[in-house]
Amino acid sequence: MGDASRMERQTGTRMAGRSLSLAELIRDEYRFVRGWVGNRKSIGAVSPSSRALARLMVKQADPDPSGYTLELGPGTGVFTQALIDAGIPAGRIIAVEHNDEFCRLLAKRFPALNVVQGDAFDLDKTLAAYNGTRFSAALSGLPLLSFPKPLRLKCVEAVLDRLAPGRGMIQFSYGPNGPVEAIRGRIAVTKSKWVLMNLPPARVWTYRRP
Repeated sequence: MGDASRMERQTGTRMAGRSLSLAELIRDEYRFVRGWVGNRKSIGAVSPSSRALARLMVKQADPDPSGYTLELGPGTGVFTQALIDAGIPAGRIIAVEHNDEFCRLLAKRFPALNVVQGDAFDLDKTLAAYNGTRFSAALSGLPLLSFPKPLRLKCVEAVLDRLAPGRGMIQFSYGPNGPVEAIRGRIAVTKSKWVLMNLPPARVWTYRRP
């Protein structure tokens, strides 16, 4: 992989070792509202995910610090920070984000993070530089329910094809039903309880190959 040596040298940072200030949190809320109004398919929420949801996502993913973690739709970096807090080096996280402003923000907050601006629904093209990489975990903040079912399925299967054996894609959603249903012999699905400490309440779905 062409970028392997660069990624190996990178180490994780904790957003300058501090939590976000109130002003930064307010600005993040504004970014989400503005993005949501402008493109509801690109941003599926009017507010960044809560820390409670982020911690559950990371717990379900159980990423390997020595492997690589794929993050789709990181937004302002709530899940990214949760990964780093759990001991995953930022240099071991490949973050795919489509939004220009969020890409710049992520690069500023997490200098060692591998930010890839591109389409999460076309991973062959977007992750061309990481061809052959088997990820130890995948976390998704994509608003999958905003897209047609065939496109959701294509996305989930593309991610599963890039995961190490036995590893899962972790996706949250606000709906009572998961973005993708189980398919015998192809996709196994489990779900969490509702995370009430999130706006709106969300549920975590885990997709694996049987």
